[in-house]
Amino acid sequence: MTRRILWLNPVMNSAYDVPIGDSLRAEAREDTRLDVASLDGTGPVHLEYNAYELMVAEPSLRTVLWAEQQCYDAMVIGCFYDPFVRAAKEVTRRMPVTAPAEACIRTAQSVGERFSVLVGRAKWIPEMEENIHRYGAERSLASFRELGMGVNDFQTDPAFTERRILEEARAAVEQDRADAVILGCTIEFGFYRTLQAELGVPVIDATVAPLRYAEFLADAAALQGWTVSGQLGYQSPAVDEYAPFLSPLEPHLAKDPR
Repeated sequence: MTRRILWLNPVMNSAYDVPIGDSLRAEAREDTRLDVASLDGTGPVHLEYNAYELMVAEPSLRTVLWAEQQCYDAMVIGCFYDPFVRAAKEVTRRMPVTAPAEACIRTAQSVGERFSVLVGRAKWIPEMEENIHRYGAERSLASFRELGMGVNDFQTDPAFTERRILEEARAAVEQDRADAVILGCTIEFGFYRTLQAELGVPVIDATVAPLRYAEFLADAAALQGWTVSGQLGYQSPAVDEYAPFLSPLEPHLAKDPR
């Protein structure tokens, strides 16, 4: 059965929609149909600052509502900070929602004992540490390693990016005793296979892992009925309460051409 998955780049910049879509469709299962979207309007083109996250929260949540209305089987909010994931799980009734940190951490804990996260800048580490605690992975964290690059630097000179990732990943393995490495930004896509072959340990890509996790969650929801529990923290607000100010919003959408 075909699974329809929506990947949202939660920024007001569509520059990465096609490259990420092409990259992930080469990785996806044959029965997966992946659409990639970004937010319309003028605003943040990256989320390196918490203030920018707040600016895109409302249109992102409205996109989540739109995706469930359009009968997507799962959705990924494509930023390693995992912004709005708890809120997204609150407002959805049927559709699973995940994000890169959640998927990468779960995957790394399944394939190794200790993982290191390669971040662009030291600025990112405090918020990413919060996710480590949120997902109960403190004892699995070997280190954070800084690449000295911003989000929009990673694809500017891919050869340089690959060298920097390899340098820090090798240090994580040899010095920090990590036996798995997580690429801590979705724009670090396209490098993991080469790095993995060079290092001899799993290198978890921040786009591929959430795609795989979304495929799993879509199957689990459809076949086993395992959807988000609404009994505790993910309890949903009443639709008639939020509908007047939080209506579905169609994003800037690049559909799967297949």
